[in-house]
Amino acid sequence: MIADTAKDLRTVALAAGDASGYFPALYSRVTARIGASIDEGAFADGPGVDRFATCFASHYVAAADDHLRGPVCWQACWNVASDQRLLIVQHLLLGINAHVNYDLPRAVVEVADERGDLLSIRHDFDAVNDVLADTYVDVIKDLDRVSRWVNSAARLGGGRAFNFSLRLARARAWQAASAMYPLTADARRGYADELDRFVSVLAYLITRPPPVLRPILGLARRLEERDTTKVVASMLGER
Repeated sequence: MIADTAKDLRTVALAAGDASGYFPALYSRVTARIGASIDEGAFADGPGVDRFATCFASHYVAAADDHLRGPVCWQACWNVASDQRLLIVQHLLLGINAHVNYDLPRAVVEVADERGDLLSIRHDFDAVNDVLADTYVDVIKDLDRVSRWVNSAARLGGGRAFNFSLRLARARAWQAASAMYPLTADARRGYADELDRFVSVLAYLITRPPPVLRPILGLARRLEERDTTKVVASMLGER
């Protein structure tokens, strides 16, 4: 269940040894917060959200267990995990991109197949956005300890932009799930392959920002912690 999932993600993060540990560390924290929200009665169907969140996380775990033969969009994350030129935020965005834009639609469809109804998931799917927004506030505080430009960017509107982008990505994930759900098994596989290729293009754009931004990103990188162990600990909310 979701509590065990959060622990498993934490284990993956601590064992990574490079920037590929950043996303599972953040994901472990978000998953733990969703578990706490379930216990507090924040969702209309707590057990259902638990099953959904666990199913969703299983897609990441499967990809992490098979770096060489997994989805191309996840391979894009592993391929740059040792690239010191990328910002911590870029590594996080690569994981978020693959998990939300590629894994999430497929997880929605799987759970919808179990329930026999896509729309029954929608209320709790939307409610998760509120949990993500709350978690973001705490994450930014800890991220600024290892990426000492983040709070300044958040105060200038970067926080609102991130939350908006995440909500937009989740909205698009729902649209993709809605398109995939009525398809045959073969058509779903074809749709997922096309989605994987599209998300891989987005990953490339994350690692290759426009030239006008590169001097700014270079300056930001000088303000970041290079010890991956310390970054993972910060993402986990540990001192």
